[in-house]
Amino acid sequence: MQSVATATQLELSPMPLAQQYLQKILLSSVYDVAKVTPLSSMKKLSTRFGCDVYLKREDMQPVHSFKLRGAYNRIAQLTAEQAACGVVCASAGNHAQGVAMSAASIGINAVIVMPTTTPDIKIDAVKRLGGTVVLHGQAFDQANDYAKALSETEGRVYIAPFDDEAVIAGQGTVAQEMLQQQRDIDVVFVPVGGGGLIAGIAAYYKAVMPRVKIIGVEPEDAACLKAAMDAGEPVTLSQVGLFADGVAVKRIGEEPFRVAKDYVDDVITVTSDEICAAVKDIFEDTRAIAEPAGALSTAGMKKYLQHLVNEADKPLKVASILSGANVNFHSLRYVSERCELGEQKEAVLAVKVPEKPGSFLRFCELLDKRAMTEFNYRFSSRDMAVVFAGIRLSGGQAELTDIIAKLTLEGFDVQDLSNDETAKLHVRYMVGGHPPEPLEERLFSFEFPEHPGALLKFLTTLQSKWNISLFHYRNHGAAYGRVLAGFEVPASDDLAFARFLTDLGFVYQEETQSLAYQLFLNSKSK
Repeated sequence: MQSVATATQLELSPMPLAQQYLQKILLSSVYDVAKVTPLSSMKKLSTRFGCDVYLKREDMQPVHSFKLRGAYNRIAQLTAEQAACGVVCASAGNHAQGVAMSAASIGINAVIVMPTTTPDIKIDAVKRLGGTVVLHGQAFDQANDYAKALSETEGRVYIAPFDDEAVIAGQGTVAQEMLQQQRDIDVVFVPVGGGGLIAGIAAYYKAVMPRVKIIGVEPEDAACLKAAMDAGEPVTLSQVGLFADGVAVKRIGEEPFRVAKDYVDDVITVTSDEICAAVKDIFEDTRAIAEPAGALSTAGMKKYLQHLVNEADKPLKVASILSGANVNFHSLRYVSERCELGEQKEAVLAVKVPEKPGSFLRFCELLDKRAMTEFNYRFSSRDMAVVFAGIRLSGGQAELTDIIAKLTLEGFDVQDLSNDETAKLHVRYMVGGHPPEPLEERLFSFEFPEHPGALLKFLTTLQSKWNISLFHYRNHGAAYGRVLAGFEVPASDDLAFARFLTDLGFVYQEETQSLAYQLFLNSKSK
């Protein structure tokens, strides 16, 4: 006969971890400083993937990040004696601003230790909020060790960025709002650094609506949760990438992992290019500019949806968290450069082309009027030229495969560099140098109208009369592309070459006397 538990036994039974956190989340006092943020529909991504896509706008918090929630919930629970000693924390930026604002709102002194790599926008924001900034170490872990040392020597209360129950509970209020705003979400994608946010969100959803899938998203070069899941315990990564600095953490928190291992359904990793593409997607749908870590979960959501086979009768409803918007403005140059690669809308190729008039024209003709995004070349021998070329794609990898096959069939030696980080970061800007022999060379800058066929028109007008000895072109989406081109022009051809420039109809200027050209590119300067 099966025994029946008594009321006393039920009271003594341990409460499931998710239920414990549910209580803490419901009792959090985050709304003394934080605000309820919108759950916005992303119409363009919804149309693209054939499902309902939502974005939780934590960039709209007073400090432009969700971190304010956990920081305030922890600081609000300090005793009067602890508050009098002040607080200290370590952060790449967003937790720092949350601690600074929370401490100032209660009248507590706060010291914030930040890595020396932290963007200026985050350092300045912390100072404006009243925090005292100390820069230490190259990454979060070094800053964190120093903050803990300050806690010991100065008696300050250490406010953990993620490995703390009160912080996790504060972050969990994000899920509480999401459930109230949209009750039938199927999958939630959460960015992962130290794990505080995903622990709070996972615990809340699994306590209230366990059918909802919780998927963590990490950069490929900072995947501490994935490493911990694979090992069954937190492990320390040897190094982490700093592009998404807000999640550049080497080791998942002990408490976040205790929650995540039971309640997180999966972990996805994404590349820097995929993060850049997500920054662009968020901007196009909302006009918000996410920091790389802020766009992380959207990048993972896109990757998930691209490979998803939806067998349900109704469209899937998914949501990602725009966790922060404290972006260093200058990093947008990198984002702009890489977002098209991240969506497979651009490919970069190294192509060997016979060094003879007409070869470049034939190469462009084989591209069948596809837009060129980049074209780098410098004369290096009389036999063979190696071109670094960027090509606009509309059909992704399948289209790229067809292009490579077509060029190869015509005798061009083609290498796909789209996933070669060295090529994308460095080599594309280093194609050039001095030619191996003196040339009768003239250098010109041009403004190319940004429309398909502009480069083909240039080469067709040239009609293979003069050898192109140098070429650099990069499309940045403006009305005109900037081009630098060198030509082998004998003095006897000066008048004919002038007619070519006139017939071309592009704005141009001769740059042969440029000091930079004379120093770095001219054969006579060797």
